[in-house]
Amino acid sequence: MDIKEIQNLIKFVAKSGASEVKLEMDDIKITIKTGADDKGESTTYVQQIPMNQPVAQAMPATPAAPAAEATPSAPAIAEDSKYITIKSPIIGTFYRKPSPDKPMFVEVGSTIGEGDVLCVIEAMKLFNEIESEVSGKIVKVLVDDSSPVEFDQPLFLVDPS
Repeated sequence: MDIKEIQNLIKFVAKSGASEVKLEMDDIKITIKTGADDKGESTTYVQQIPMNQPVAQAMPATPAAPAAEATPSAPAIAEDSKYITIKSPIIGTFYRKPSPDKPMFVEVGSTIGEGDVLCVIEAMKLFNEIESEVSGKIVKVLVDDSSPVEFDQPLFLVDPS
């Protein structure tokens, strides 16, 4: 559920005249309370429910890593600009292997073509294969195995030459 859907829900509840609405889904709880004294005020609580404890603990560490990389020297920026960044199309858990006993899909130095599977991202207990849209050579893997990833988060750097 995105912010627009939540805003529309708030507007709907305010117009309906209900004093309180609770909505619980698998990973989110929303409670909307409107003022009973018709002041037009409403209070909304949105609570994300962690699916399992280890993922919830790993989440704060993820934003810190890009912040540390946000200040590279000028030559590093110019060097990275020749690479293509492959980004996550969905939110979920990043895996470099199809299963724990199988080899990794790609390693640094692997040559890839369009349509090659690079990784899988688990979202809502579904494993989604992430395929390459470019051909080239994997220069860097930007995410650790079994780490949570956000939408549009960089996963790989590819040298297209």
